[in-house]
Amino acid sequence: MEFFVNCNTSTLAPYTTPLDNLRAQHLYRRLGFSASVQTIGQAVGQTADTLVDQLVDEAINAAPIPPPAWANWTDANYPDDEDAAGQLRRQQLEEFRTIYGNALLDNNLRDRLSFFWSNHFVTELDVYNCNSFLYGYINCLQRNALGNFKTFVSEIGLTSAMLRYLDGAFNNRNSPNENYARELYELFTLGEGIGYTEEDIIETSRALTGYVNRGEVGCTMITFDPEQFDADAKTIMGQTGNWGYDDVIDILFNERADQIAFFICKKLYMYFVHPDALAAEAQPIITGLANTFVANNFELAPVLRQLFKSEHFFDETAIGVIIKSPFDLYLNFIKETDFAYDDGTVINAVDACRLIGQEMFDPVDVAGWQRDRQWINTNFIIGRWLTMEVFLERFFQADPEQFRALAVSAVDPADSNTSNPEIVVRALVDKFTPKGLLTDQDLRNAIDAFIAGVQENYYSPDFIDGGLSLWMLGISVEVPMQVYNLLRHLTREPEFQLK
Repeated sequence: MEFFVNCNTSTLAPYTTPLDNLRAQHLYRRLGFSASVQTIGQAVGQTADTLVDQLVDEAINAAPIPPPAWANWTDANYPDDEDAAGQLRRQQLEEFRTIYGNALLDNNLRDRLSFFWSNHFVTELDVYNCNSFLYGYINCLQRNALGNFKTFVSEIGLTSAMLRYLDGAFNNRNSPNENYARELYELFTLGEGIGYTEEDIIETSRALTGYVNRGEVGCTMITFDPEQFDADAKTIMGQTGNWGYDDVIDILFNERADQIAFFICKKLYMYFVHPDALAAEAQPIITGLANTFVANNFELAPVLRQLFKSEHFFDETAIGVIIKSPFDLYLNFIKETDFAYDDGTVINAVDACRLIGQEMFDPVDVAGWQRDRQWINTNFIIGRWLTMEVFLERFFQADPEQFRALAVSAVDPADSNTSNPEIVVRALVDKFTPKGLLTDQDLRNAIDAFIAGVQENYYSPDFIDGGLSLWMLGISVEVPMQVYNLLRHLTREPEFQLK
């Protein structure tokens, strides 16, 4: 049973109303890891057509992470001493986690998608345990994130990370291994039990043999050995021939185009729109996207443009219905506050994600994180609260005044020096929750958290000091701590957990 019921009856017709603040925030929370008050302000009033094209084009043109010095290293490049080699590998990995964490913060849709694909074409670093394999894998995800899906499928299967993870590197003509063939169909392109048989898996595994040149098992790039390829005829999806790797991809996309398109568009829908893709209201949307996918020869960008410009995507019922993943939780907060951060903040966020169930480069298994309700249980919700408090405390210790600056940026410019604390609280609630708090009492509780610790008469318009109210957003010394206290309160609210 889904956490939210999907009642979205809007269509794929273009959404033509200029974006308001609510929908601008929705767009950035879904297409990236949110955005600052300033970025949202610039988006308000633009059309979805213009802004989505801008974000998609930026994603297509974004350069992948440059290869680090160790991008092609093998075991021979590391010190002979095991302890020294291990220390160097860990140092490289922490540097790369930081680099990719910054990419998630900086690259909006491109790395929102590369992260999505890492949970689709799953590998687990702790299985193949090779930093150069990891770089090649992430590079493949970034280059293909909005490209041609058929090309993507072909390339990802030949990355050394995938060949090791799903045993392609041990798949030879004398002993075929079915692992990759099975996941190619079941998880990567068609869906469990759809459009393939057990015999297709067996025959496909034979066609995928030969990619076994790996030197000593370890960190050596894997290449093709024609001597280990099964050169006999195979029958795959009704097609018989001496098929090899490229033939498998061609047969799959030629014979099962509609099934592939629906399966992938369903996953994109669940990730970007609503976790309930089984609802009757979702089916025509997914079918329409799938038709676009096939008509554009499996190019991803036209599908994404259509979805993100649609009335369905911007419908009220699509807003605030996805539970934030750990990465959403921390990265959205960094972006939305616009607080100063450095590489240390980024790696702390990556580490905190691991503590509450989402370890970078290591999904739980080949099926990946199942998201949404998986992120909310007794242990994880307490972990979310406590780790958010740690980040708030660090930001406050670094510079309390940035908390005032956040509040000033969130309110209407005419209220930048308001004496009404309710205006400030409402602005920050609207900034950090998709649709505000559920009840009037919830809002009252938030206001109480903000005004606590300051004499009540300071907020009264009857108390004037030199012609000014005793409490003012722009000058009162208590304001940074008040914003801090409000954010501590909000980060524990159910609505804060949604995007």
